[in-house]
Amino acid sequence: MSTVDVVGLDGDDTLWHSEIHFTLTQERVRELCEPWADAATFDERLLATERRNLAVFGYGVKGFVISTIEAMIELSDGRVAASDLATVIELGRELLTHPVELCPHVAEVVPALAERYRLVVITKGDLLHQESKLASSGLVEHLDEVEIVAEKDVATYRRVLERHGIDPARFVMVGNSLRSDIEPVLALGARAVHVPYEHVWAHEAMTDDEVGAGFARVADLSELPALLASLESS
Repeated sequence: MSTVDVVGLDGDDTLWHSEIHFTLTQERVRELCEPWADAATFDERLLATERRNLAVFGYGVKGFVISTIEAMIELSDGRVAASDLATVIELGRELLTHPVELCPHVAEVVPALAERYRLVVITKGDLLHQESKLASSGLVEHLDEVEIVAEKDVATYRRVLERHGIDPARFVMVGNSLRSDIEPVLALGARAVHVPYEHVWAHEAMTDDEVGAGFARVADLSELPALLASLESS
């Protein structure tokens, strides 16, 4: 019998592009802040503000927009123009309505995996936005379960696996974030596959040494089916 029954898939930057749009938006906001702060100072203040606000506003575009506005007000000592704040709100609206763009090989790999494994998307962020992206992705028909969570830590993964009757020893999580998709899964005794993405939010940044051994890595999803097949006999 296969030792891999269930494959978990991250959403943002694993199934579809996300961080690149935040990166480009942040570049545009930096230009608005040039009168009060250089790029490095703005990035540092925004990251600190986002981290402070995570427990209140959570992950996603809405928290990003609120934190950006807060950082701009602080950096400008309250002198930021209302028109600039309106621009940030419009940039947030563009992020929320941007068409879903699947990552390389997702369109062919996910249906192929669905023929062999039980597929569960486990993604974090704003509920409405994540639901919208899933609905537009064309992938829903290939998925067995979807879990949109506020955080991706050991406790969350444990609850998700228990709720769906999934044995961690027979579960593999696939994602781009070492912090959210790899480290907490390994802590549960499951396996994980890292799919690097070019752009990584600083809050999610983590090194291989910090994670430790025990996970695999593929260059992109085209390599995933063969890797999973090799795990079935391990």
